Amino acid sequence: MFVVATAGHVDHGKSTLVRALTGMEPDRWAEERRRGMTIDLGFAWTTLPSGATVAFVDVPGHERFVPNMLAGVGPVPAALVVVAADEGWMPQSAEHLAALDALGVSYGLLVVTRADLADPGPAMARARAELAATSLGALDAVAVSAVTGAGLPQLRAALDRLAVRLPAPQADAPVRLWVDRAFTVRGAGTVVTGTLGAGRLRVGDELELAGAQPVRVRGLHCLGVARSEVAAVARVAVNLRGTPRDRIGRGDALLTPGRFHRTDLLDVRLAGDPTAQLPATLTLHIGSAAVPVRVRPLGPDTARLRLARPLPLLVGDRALLRDPGRHHVAGGVTVLDVAPPPLTRRGAAAARAAVLATVDGRPDLAGELRRRRLARAADLVRTGVEVTGRPVAGDWLADPEHWRGLGARLVDEVTRHAREHPLESGAPVELLRQRLDLPERALVEALVRPPLRLYAGRVTASAADALPEPVARAVARVRAGYASRPFRAPEAEHLAELGLGPREIGAAVRAGALLRLAENVVLLPGAADDAVRVLVGLPQPFTLSAARRALDTTRRVAVPLLELLDRRGVTRRLPDDARIVVDRTVGSRPADEPGDPVPARR
Repeated sequence: MFVVATAGHVDHGKSTLVRALTGMEPDRWAEERRRGMTIDLGFAWTTLPSGATVAFVDVPGHERFVPNMLAGVGPVPAALVVVAADEGWMPQSAEHLAALDALGVSYGLLVVTRADLADPGPAMARARAELAATSLGALDAVAVSAVTGAGLPQLRAALDRLAVRLPAPQADAPVRLWVDRAFTVRGAGTVVTGTLGAGRLRVGDELELAGAQPVRVRGLHCLGVARSEVAAVARVAVNLRGTPRDRIGRGDALLTPGRFHRTDLLDVRLAGDPTAQLPATLTLHIGSAAVPVRVRPLGPDTARLRLARPLPLLVGDRALLRDPGRHHVAGGVTVLDVAPPPLTRRGAAAARAAVLATVDGRPDLAGELRRRRLARAADLVRTGVEVTGRPVAGDWLADPEHWRGLGARLVDEVTRHAREHPLESGAPVELLRQRLDLPERALVEALVRPPLRLYAGRVTASAADALPEPVARAVARVRAGYASRPFRAPEAEHLAELGLGPREIGAAVRAGALLRLAENVVLLPGAADDAVRVLVGLPQPFTLSAARRALDTTRRVAVPLLELLDRRGVTRRLPDDARIVVDRTVGSRPADEPGDPVPARR
């Protein structure tokens, strides 16, 4: 199936033509039939000579009902531009064509009706000239009379040729079904209709409505026939389970969950005369929606739009701006960004215009990352960008150049913190997150590369292990004073006299200059390995007392030292509190490795 919308001036025979082609009455309301004028959207379909099915969305031609016309044309890929031979090109012919051009409709047919009332040549020539300057360009043209039937076979053949030219629908794309009708069917509940331009609908599918409200498909109809599945392109009626009629209407959209970003702020490129002054308030038409917007110009052909209500938009969407007071199409727009940054500083609008000048409205992963620097994969997908890159952390994607710059800045920040806080064990991850202006701690952790290292929520560098000069001098005095008594620990008072308080001792332990056994019990860093060499020479098993005498130390040191060796698996404590050496390999692990917890003092 393919779908075609009519377009043209009021009373040029659009509905009569659809009726003649399909044998169906497109005017649904009694008032329309009484007045002989289409007021709202009508729908009909027929089978062409090739066997293809064409569905028509018949739109009103009167200027008072242009919003209804735009609701029908918005989601449709092709148009039937209708001009009457006896009246020729008229004001609404021009406005409808301007709307089609603004929306980027590039497929269609030109049909000159009432060929039985006047020579169709002049009307066809004028229409061709008007079409040539728009997105529709040079179209196949057919002159017909719906009354006599002349030209209808040629029109059906032209519709078959149009069907072949239309691009293949994206059946695997996410669904965005713009609702053009919503009504209640007794016994079935709420039913909505629309043109399915891409994707596939199945009975039982869960979709999203405005505000991410979940809804479920209870039933599907296509051209009056119940279906379990409908693929694009198609006119479709969707029966929604448990959805009240007053919660959905024209301009709403049924969406594949998680695939669209609802936005009330977007940056766009304007088509048409760049010198034209746009009113501050206009109406944005896209799909079947019509939403008031405030316009903020950015550059010669770019603007920021503030919508009265959020819409599910994608980068690359085409829409049009219309001035409802002047009954005038102000121009077409191409959506460039559906999640633009705020403009809060002087000169921000001009800077933003410079950025948008490099954007062509086609979803591009590399370009989006270059502009955003960091973005979640799911957020990019909801803007219409296909994500193929590998995340740097979680679902975060990064511009490669920006990521390399962050890595260099991280080294600088860690070095700076070590210089400003020499006794701390590295820079806290949360502090680094703030300094690098990153949204999550995981991004900081993902940036850590040698010579940086991450431990216990802090990032440090090997260069940061160097001790401040006063601490280094104090440690040197400890080394000199206890080199001949490696298993004797300085008392807390002596450490304080040397200038080694708790923070200084912690820094020395982290740098591997001291070995901490317990609070205020420190030895030289090689003491544990030296102790193993002494204990190996004792009769096995040995007692705490025997170990203390062999090491020439006190109980204050011997108890935590043996417990450290137990934790390392070098010694094993027996049920009678004696010990044996089970690993005679000395120095199997560096003494300053941060994996050894500090035992509580006994």
